Amino acid sequence: MCVAAPRQVFWEMTAGCNLHCGPCRRREAGRQASPAELTTEESKRLIEDLASVGQPLLVFGGGEPLWRADLFELAEYAQACGLSVALTTNGTLIDAVIADRIEQVGFDWVAISLDGADAGTHDAFRNLSGAFMRALDGLLRLRLRGLSVQIDTTVTRHNFEQLAEMRTLVERLDADTWRLFTFVPAGCGLQVPEDQRLTGPQCERVLSWIAEQAVVHQHFIRVACAPQYWRVLARKHLVVPQQLASFRPGPTKGCLAGTTICYISPTGDVFPCGYLPIPCGNIRQTSFAAIWNHSSVLAMIRNPEFLKGKCGWCEFRQTCSGCRARAYAATGDYLAEEPDCVYEPQALKA
Repeated sequence: MCVAAPRQVFWEMTAGCNLHCGPCRRREAGRQASPAELTTEESKRLIEDLASVGQPLLVFGGGEPLWRADLFELAEYAQACGLSVALTTNGTLIDAVIADRIEQVGFDWVAISLDGADAGTHDAFRNLSGAFMRALDGLLRLRLRGLSVQIDTTVTRHNFEQLAEMRTLVERLDADTWRLFTFVPAGCGLQVPEDQRLTGPQCERVLSWIAEQAVVHQHFIRVACAPQYWRVLARKHLVVPQQLASFRPGPTKGCLAGTTICYISPTGDVFPCGYLPIPCGNIRQTSFAAIWNHSSVLAMIRNPEFLKGKCGWCEFRQTCSGCRARAYAATGDYLAEEPDCVYEPQALKA
């Protein structure tokens, strides 16, 4: 059975990185790339495979994608195959030469991570003194070249009180989009202590604040890894019932894992998303199209009727589904209820 092609494919093209960030989704943070990573030729075959299934946006990430010498060669090859390309980076390696090369390739957008309104907060998150200023320098080099820049922020307890200051900073930097991720414990992030993670009520407070900001900044603020955001919008009457009835997963709606996005590891494993470590197949043995269309894991995730706990009873299950990665991290069951959601479904109140 063929299903709708993914809109975006996130490819962690290398596990190597110049930073060692605590909440990183990589299982083993290190500076060195793995010798088992896809070669340039294998990467080109992957790109050809992706181009045959509906031409999704291919997002080059890592680790740190600028750590890999063939990044620009592969991005240009993807464009030649008809794919649009984007880049997500920590920004610290973007000097004038790299910025020129990024401009020459013509990425649709470049995302740079900023996780605090000041150097102290960001650098503590990134475990590197000076990371904040280096990221800002890289970002400004891209903006001076007229490139579309998105700022990514992972929200945890260390920075959620700074969101208003962060919004001011992002606006001052003239970014096109500010994408906020609610923290998902995966990889190295599983070691982040509970007292550094948002509680359910704190997460709800953050989403409510974002919803209020989105009224004014509708096309500027995006949310990731927070499928309950759509429920927050609905209960604040910021969307109308007709929008819920015609719901389709989109940039800020529902859990996108395995429905409109997927993730490919440096060694070719395909996952529903970058935070859900359940492999659905490997492109060295099976075509991407076959994995996308026939994986039993993806089929289960796509059907909200399989959801358990209060997610299975919830009237918003079609538009939210809960974060499958957080459910897996908390219980070992990717179909379990979302552990950080404080909402009580109407069916359970009867």
